This record gives sequence, structure tokens and C-alpha cells, in this order.
Amino acid sequence: MPVFPFSNRNPHRARRPGHETGCPCVVATTRPATGASDAMKNILLFALSLACLAAAPLTAPAQTAPKSVSPARLTPTVQAVRAVAPAVVSITTAKAVARPADPFGGMFQDDFFRRFLGPGFEFPGGPARRRTEQSLGSGVIIDGAKGLVLTNNHVIAGAETITAVLQDGRSFEAELLGSDADFDVAVLKLRGAANLPQAAMGDSRDLMTGEPAIAIGNPYGYGHTVTTGVISAVGRALRGEDGAAYADLIQTDAAINPGNSGGPLVNIEGRVIGINMAIRAGAEGIGFAIPVEKARRVVIELMDTGRVSPVWLGLFGQGVDERTARYFGLPEPSGLLVTEVVAVGPAQAAGIAPGDVILAVSGAQVEDAEHFQGLLRTVTAGEDVVLEVLHDGARTSATVKAAPFQQDTAVKLAASRWGITVRDGGGKGLVLAQVAKASPADRIGLVPGDRLLGIGGERLGGMDDLTRAVLRHSMHRTLILFVERGGRGYYARITL
Repeated sequence: MPVFPFSNRNPHRARRPGHETGCPCVVATTRPATGASDAMKNILLFALSLACLAAAPLTAPAQTAPKSVSPARLTPTVQAVRAVAPAVVSITTAKAVARPADPFGGMFQDDFFRRFLGPGFEFPGGPARRRTEQSLGSGVIIDGAKGLVLTNNHVIAGAETITAVLQDGRSFEAELLGSDADFDVAVLKLRGAANLPQAAMGDSRDLMTGEPAIAIGNPYGYGHTVTTGVISAVGRALRGEDGAAYADLIQTDAAINPGNSGGPLVNIEGRVIGINMAIRAGAEGIGFAIPVEKARRVVIELMDTGRVSPVWLGLFGQGVDERTARYFGLPEPSGLLVTEVVAVGPAQAAGIAPGDVILAVSGAQVEDAEHFQGLLRTVTAGEDVVLEVLHDGARTSATVKAAPFQQDTAVKLAASRWGITVRDGGGKGLVLAQVAKASPADRIGLVPGDRLLGIGGERLGGMDDLTRAVLRHSMHRTLILFVERGGRGYYARITL
């Protein structure tokens, strides 16, 4: 599914001189090629002048509100926006990037030429030059006393500086308190801020399809823009262009554009029900938001422990191939065939048994084992996960309460499934303490004292990394390990 998080690239290119004071529409200061006629120049200047005239109302100071307003104009939407907008912030991030030098002195960096060269075009050769790249996003203040702001992880990822601007014009530097890429959630603290307005949190568990939805954010740099629509659907699932899987999202047709990321989705009562995060590529009126209940649980874990605990359902399985699909009478080879259920675990308590086929997770059709695990990466501990299951030839549903995947569970699984017992390597991977006889690790020649630096392409820095690696790769039939012995590193493949 061609779905992507917002790129947040600032189309106004504020890093270029003159753009912060001139008309914001004049961002493609096209330069006619040498020898262009005066007529062509006049046409370009006339077009730019029209753009400035069209943009003037956008940059003019806000008009003073009328002294008296008809009650008919104070609609529920107006009242909801008035309640939340003061707590919405426009976020600008900056980071230094190195780009190859342009031998033409930057002439071809203009938007006019970029249409032909492509946005990712870079000139080969030449010394790299560093420049500051800015991005846009939005956020919402969830604690005015402490100056805490909720936004998307991808809004601030890689940022060196973060600035937040309130509706009343106040600007604050922000620091990152915690974030999680899987959930695409981040928490910021505004430095030196106190007694700020904060938004009221709503309840995303009882949303109704068709009820009004309001998005407030910073699309394309137009701060505190309001768009309206409805809740189009709940419990939506999608896959990003990077392969990341998301489940249990809110779908809305309220207009969402680059820069809206991290801003609130609000109900008609003026309460936040979601955090806007993505749009469907090539479509109009299809946007997605993280339910506020899920975001709330992520924030609590980030503030308490600095990270979000991974979860599992206490089962193992493998993808359904064509032969298995024919055996179960499935129309296509998709789903997860359950091969093992952990005793006294969440899946067993819900009645899941080996031989069952999990067809969907929270409404998202399961493609294979990796997709199943990806869907669970956006589930929090204690959350109810509704599974569609093929059990004894009949389709049924089962509700499983996700359990935190603890470090001791990971250590036991690494020993039982791979045959390795590890200890912390003092900041440089993990050290093999024991290798079980006749285990997959023993069959490829691993021995105690070997240093394990990576699992499945993921670097290991300590035991926390082991926990996530075991959870992510516990269902794989083969596994690539990066091992160091005698100061030399090599890759080894384990086959289960």
C-alpha cells in the first residue's frame, strides 16, 4: 500500500536569503537562461507579481475579532477550535547536511529547474558543502505546567535544533524527552516554558464513523491551519513505504498535508482524539491519525522508563505457503500458521492452539510471519488485540491481551531456540557464556567467549537490544549473526 509519513521538507526553503521577509509565494526565484528575451523576463516578473498579490492576505496581520458575534456563527466547530488551537504549536527543526558542490553556483537549485532535474538530483564530484536543512511539523501541548508537547517521531528525527511557536506568537526552543519510531510518537519539553495552555484529551475508544473531525496544524508552513471533515473509519491498518506496519489507526477525510504531522485531530467537543501522522499517496481525503488512547500509553512509558516495552502474545508460527493455503481451503497464501503456544501465556488463555491460522490482527489482514510481528510493534502492554482465527475449520475471533516481552523471556528463548546463553559485553555487543550441545549455534561452530555483535542486521549494544532482536527474529527459520572471534568479525547463518 503506497502510504507514507509526511516528508516535512519546507517548501518555502526558509534557509535561502530573502525568503523570510519577502512574499512567501516567491520561493522559486527562477532565473531565465542567458540570452532570454525582455518579453520573457517581463512575463516572469508579471507572474511573480500576481503571486505576491495573491499571497498578501496570508502574510498580513490577523484581523481584530469583531466586538459582537452572532450566536449563529459560534458553531460547535468554532468553539472546538477556540478550545484547542492555543495549545497547538508549529514545529520547525533544523539539521546540517552535506551535499556535493554545485559547479553552476546554485542556479539549478531553483524550484523551476528542480521540476526537470528531480528533487533528489545532486551534482557529482566537487567538495561537499554543508548547509542547514529545515523541516516543518506540528505538535500539541499536553501539559502546560511542564511545557510538554506531543508530536510524531518523524517530525523531529535527526533534528539538531527544535523550535515550537504558539498561536500567540511565543517561541520556545524544545528538547527531546523521549520517542519511539515504531509508534511514531515523541515527547518534547519547551525550555523555559510555564503556565502554557494545554489541550483536553478525549477518548478514542468510542469513535463513531461519520462524526465530525477537525485537524489543526502547520501545513506547508501556514501555522495553525484548521481543516474539517469526519471520522471515515476506525481500526485501519497500513504499511509504509519503508515496510513498517501500523494497525488500529483513525482514518479521516479532514484535509491533512505535509506539516500537519504531529498536530491534533479533534472532536466536536474540543478534545484531542488523535495525532495526525500520514496520508495515502496519490489520494485525496485519506489521512490517518494515531488514536489518543494509544499515544497516551506510549507517553506514559516514555516518561516513566524512557522507552516503550515490546509486547508479545505468547505464540510462534510461520507464514502460510500455497500448499498450506490449499490444505486449509484459504483463497490465497496469507496468514500465520500457529506452530507453538507458550504455556500459561496470553494466547493460550484466549484459546489459541497449534494448528490455528491467524488471518487478521485488529482488522489488518496478516500477510506473513514478519508482517504479523510488525503489526504487534504498534501494540502496547495490556492492550486487547482482536485476532481473526481459523480454528478447526471455522472462522472465529479471539481477544488476546498483549503482555510485555521481558528480558528474562528473551534470554530463555535465545537459549531454547538458538542454543546460546549470553552476558553483557560491556558496551561492545554480548559475550556467549554457554553454547548448548547439538543446538543450531553449536552446529555452526559457535563457542563460549565469542562476541555477538549483531542479530539479523541489527547491532547489539547490550541486553536491551537482545530483547528486541529475539522478539523480532524468534519466528525466522534462518538467522544471520555477526560474530567477533580473536578480534576479527564474520557472519554466520543459523538454521532452525
